[in-house]
Amino acid sequence: MADINRAHNSSPVPGGVAPNPDPALDVAHEHHHPHLHHSSAAEKGHTERDHPAYTVGTTPNDPGVIPEPSPRAANFDNVDIEKKANLGYEEKGSLNRSSSNPDVVDEQPKRGGFKAFYARFRWAFHILIGAFFTGWWIASLIEHRNDKNWVVPFLLWLCIMLRLVFFWIPISIISKPMHWVWAQTGTRVHHLIPEKLRVPLGAALVIAVIIVGSFVTEESADNTRANRAISLFGLLVFIFGFYITSHNRKKIVWHTVIVGMLVQFIIALFVLRTKAGYDIFAFVSELCRELLGFAREGVAFLTTPEISQYQFFFFSVIPAIIFFVSFVQLFYYIGTIQWFIGKFSVFFFWSMKVSGAEAVVASASPFIGQGESAMLIRPFVAHLTDAEIHQVLCSGFATIAGSVLVAYIGMGINPQALISSCVMSIPASLAISKLRYPEEEETLTAGRVVIPDDDEHKAANALHAFAEGAWLGLKIAGMILCTLLCIIALIGLIDGLLTWWGRYINLDGDYDLTLELILGYLCYPIAFLLGVSRQGNDLLLVGRLIGLKVIANEFVAFSTLQALDDPDSPYHGLSPRSRLIATYAICGFGNIGSLGTQIGVLSQISPARSGDVSRLALSGLIAGVFSTLTSASIAGLIVTDQAAFT
Repeated sequence: MADINRAHNSSPVPGGVAPNPDPALDVAHEHHHPHLHHSSAAEKGHTERDHPAYTVGTTPNDPGVIPEPSPRAANFDNVDIEKKANLGYEEKGSLNRSSSNPDVVDEQPKRGGFKAFYARFRWAFHILIGAFFTGWWIASLIEHRNDKNWVVPFLLWLCIMLRLVFFWIPISIISKPMHWVWAQTGTRVHHLIPEKLRVPLGAALVIAVIIVGSFVTEESADNTRANRAISLFGLLVFIFGFYITSHNRKKIVWHTVIVGMLVQFIIALFVLRTKAGYDIFAFVSELCRELLGFAREGVAFLTTPEISQYQFFFFSVIPAIIFFVSFVQLFYYIGTIQWFIGKFSVFFFWSMKVSGAEAVVASASPFIGQGESAMLIRPFVAHLTDAEIHQVLCSGFATIAGSVLVAYIGMGINPQALISSCVMSIPASLAISKLRYPEEEETLTAGRVVIPDDDEHKAANALHAFAEGAWLGLKIAGMILCTLLCIIALIGLIDGLLTWWGRYINLDGDYDLTLELILGYLCYPIAFLLGVSRQGNDLLLVGRLIGLKVIANEFVAFSTLQALDDPDSPYHGLSPRSRLIATYAICGFGNIGSLGTQIGVLSQISPARSGDVSRLALSGLIAGVFSTLTSASIAGLIVTDQAAFT
């Protein structure tokens, strides 16, 4: 039997691919799930081209992870380099295979023009860029050290310089000492603690940090310690509720839950309590507001300067969405978006012990939206486990996309609250999803983070990417416009029927029977657990907003919230604390309409998994909604100057 096992372990995988040294990615060790997780090509053990685990993306593939190429391709690789150059080909770090024949290499033409010139003199370009931004930063520090914020220019200069430096030296110069220090400190302390005590002590530490961070500051306005205690109690109720209803309580990885809650609280603490955090997010929000101004210039050209200044949704919000999506597509072509998302995802992958696919989707959702974030892992969708699909759904429901973020800022919603809510929802969605639906199977991306290249939809150049982004932005804006029109009209129809019916049982006057009224009472306990002010009708009003967000969408809820500037609106007297918590509570795509969007996108990417997606969608929606609500609870714990965030 031992000989048989040795023979099995040493035998190559069918198709000529050698066994992978990384057990987490070795096809021979792939777990066969009871439902369809792999395509027929992957099951038959085809070459590395057919296996999505080896897709070359923005995360460099480790040579030890990629299988050896087939002999025929290897023979081509041995062809004299000078002969290849004469034929018009250049050497690449990895072979590009033809989609029709994996043994035929698609040779790449040599770069010409500016790209070749830049590649040859890249060092000079980098020196000039570094010198330019260094001079700009020093000049700004000298001229405006007293009258302008110096933190943001310094961070911008630091990011640019680090990026230039790491073009030439490996990042391992920093990462290896960091790993060594961590191995000598954190890892040793971790091993000194008995295994049975690690989770309880970790949970106790997180609770202690939250209690101290929440109650150490003085009381202000209606942000009393009693209200903070209710917000903390509500947070514990949400976590306990998901533990009770967990799909498999024995499989819960408490490390993910504990670290997720801690990271969410630390992000909130940094943004809402420190001046540096507030200034950074204020700078980002100012950029978003400036973006609206640039969109108005396009509206002024198409109409008149007077019309461009109107605050109507059609003339202010829709153009900003179109321009922002086009702008994002341009940066996606350059590679900035993938790089930024990759860094985010690596942090959550390492700190929260989730799979690479989950980390990528969770990190991308606040920036590019629920459908687009799933597209980042398109080759892996057919191979996701049920828990990973649940997490992908939850991440999409827990936050909003950058395009609608700009729209909400244009509507007058506080930018810092919106942006911080989006970032806080990343660890929250990972923690809540893993609490509700823990991992029970082996994941394909358990060992690394990969963002595959999308060659099918790759633009020819920057101008093509910008134009394609404009068309995509038009489709997104049109979908939002039509959806809002239909949903608001449907709510009006429902309210009309309810009001007519209610008048026959004397429900009329100031308390007409409407959908808002029903949802307000249904979500009344949730508003109380969030720590909403108990003065006046704040609990009922915030409950209405939460219900509207889930039944209709967040656009309708935010529009209703903004009606507090109208003296005749019932929301006019909403306290600053209640408005702040409501802003965080409705800042997410967790609604019935998005449920159809998520099912449609994932089913289109992988039709074979449409049944699993539909089965998990409702659970993912509930987890996403409560992930957003946990951010509202933490905001109620931390924010002291509530008027500044409303």
